[in-house]
Amino acid sequence: MSDSKARLIRILQNAYSGEVAAAYAYRGHWKSLKDGPEREQIKRIEEEEWDHRRRVGEWLEKLRAKPKPTREKIFWTIGRTLGVTCHVSGWFMPMYFAGRLESKNSIEYEDAAEFAQELGMDDCVDDLIDMARVEVEHEEFFRSVVADHRMLPAMKRVFRWG
Repeated sequence: MSDSKARLIRILQNAYSGEVAAAYAYRGHWKSLKDGPEREQIKRIEEEEWDHRRRVGEWLEKLRAKPKPTREKIFWTIGRTLGVTCHVSGWFMPMYFAGRLESKNSIEYEDAAEFAQELGMDDCVDDLIDMARVEVEHEEFFRSVVADHRMLPAMKRVFRWG
């Protein structure tokens, strides 16, 4: 197996599991909010994360690769746990960390697109670039909702996002 193919598969396996964590975390997140535009937007983001997971799974199949079962269990647990903690952690922390996470996701999809390009997988490149674009939109949403929060300056110093 080529180095590019192995790296692409590894990123896709990680993304596949990461998407399940994100989707379940967002489910808990939007359910913790009152009715309104933020709740609806996060609900839509959850749906997009499930769509990304489906698409990444299809690319893994085409590459004759499978998700990592242990990673799946770990990230399912992380997502469910984060979803529950959104009900008790307040508004800011879930919003902040969701945005920080989305910034990393977009970079991973861009990196995966480079490996797919090296393999001549043009359809995969287009799909991965589209997923990266959507992750950037998610990041921009979360950045916009925390922009004026009093805790943002301290969080930026510690976690370097925002």
